[in-house]
Amino acid sequence: MNDQPDAQPTTPIPPAPPAPPVPPAPPVPPAAAQYEHTAVLPTYGSSVIGTVPEPERRSRVAGWVWPSVAVLALLAGLVGGALGGAAYQNLNPSSSSGDGLGGVTIETKAPLPADNGSVSAVAAKVLPSTVQIIADTESEEQGATGSGFVLDREGHVVTNNHVIEGADHAGGKVTVVNAEGKRFSAEIVGRTQAYDLAVLKVKGLEGVQPAALGTSTDLKVGEGVVAIGSPLGLANTVTAGIVSSLNRPVSTSGDAQDTASFINAVQTDAAVNPGNSGGPLVDMRGRIVGINSAIATVAGSSTGQGGNIGVAFAIPVEQVRVSVDEILRDGHASYPVIGATVSSGPDEDGAHVEEVSPGSPAAGAGLQKGDVISAINGHAVSDNASLIVAIRAQMPGDTVKLTVERNGDERTVQIKLASKVG
Repeated sequence: MNDQPDAQPTTPIPPAPPAPPVPPAPPVPPAAAQYEHTAVLPTYGSSVIGTVPEPERRSRVAGWVWPSVAVLALLAGLVGGALGGAAYQNLNPSSSSGDGLGGVTIETKAPLPADNGSVSAVAAKVLPSTVQIIADTESEEQGATGSGFVLDREGHVVTNNHVIEGADHAGGKVTVVNAEGKRFSAEIVGRTQAYDLAVLKVKGLEGVQPAALGTSTDLKVGEGVVAIGSPLGLANTVTAGIVSSLNRPVSTSGDAQDTASFINAVQTDAAVNPGNSGGPLVDMRGRIVGINSAIATVAGSSTGQGGNIGVAFAIPVEQVRVSVDEILRDGHASYPVIGATVSSGPDEDGAHVEEVSPGSPAAGAGLQKGDVISAINGHAVSDNASLIVAIRAQMPGDTVKLTVERNGDERTVQIKLASKVG
């Protein structure tokens, strides 16, 4: 795997300022709200790849190829925890709680023909399914704004965890504003800080045309995409650009790195700013291919509030479907772990094993402190972030092959991934 150029320095972007009152909808189709993070210089240190093995998951999703990249910070420190499945049952007794996506009616058919090529056509189709989200924080009412999209006809909305986690911690309110400017109270069904995703239940949005879900695996670099949301509180904003890179490892700079968000991201140059987070990145057929979650910033930005510089990152829709399905089933989502702490530095290659948890899959495979993991499933590992992104692109229960260097010797070990909730 080729080395990537150094990333620009990154600092967390604070929530967009409280959104102004939403006026009546204009004659053009309205859009949604989004929220975004920023990127900073690569940060090096220890990362925990899980500590406690847990029961495996049933389903499986194919792993993605990941290039090496510097660690990029997402906006908020993503905190663990999610509401339980019983809470979801109380929130949504009328739908098939516990059935995941199988219990809801989602839209998967592309709303536009493959050759339409019109940004205005995409906007007209997707804007009615995009919403603005206004959430309390631990220190301020309506202190965070972001975006989301309508998942199904049962009133479920998908957004970023970092948009609503402050309200969850503080027991605050989450408000969803639809394309016509009407406000609805939202309940948090569940969230995952590991993948920066959350699901809301919004009474009053039942029957709204859901957004169509596409695929990121068919995307090509240079292909046109559209971002929809509420940057800086400006609802119903549409920007366009291209896919500038694929499989870009992006991670947060949270206090607890074992629960930080690691994303195998779709990179785009579409203008994305604070307030865009949680909103859809859409292909030219009107299908969601990712959720906008992070942006890069120029080195030296004093507050981390710099605007778009043409480098933004979205969570691939495949990961969205997997995590949302689990949240709808169980009220929380899990992620794969090996049970080891790894670190890396600016002059080091690979992920250096700092600690192995007793009884973990890593311990069972014979990993030891001082080992250097240089590849996973044959793909080179440049640092701790690229290794964790690669692992989190798998599913609990999957088996991965790690290339390990120890005292100048190279060996291959197989590890069956355990599961951790968060």
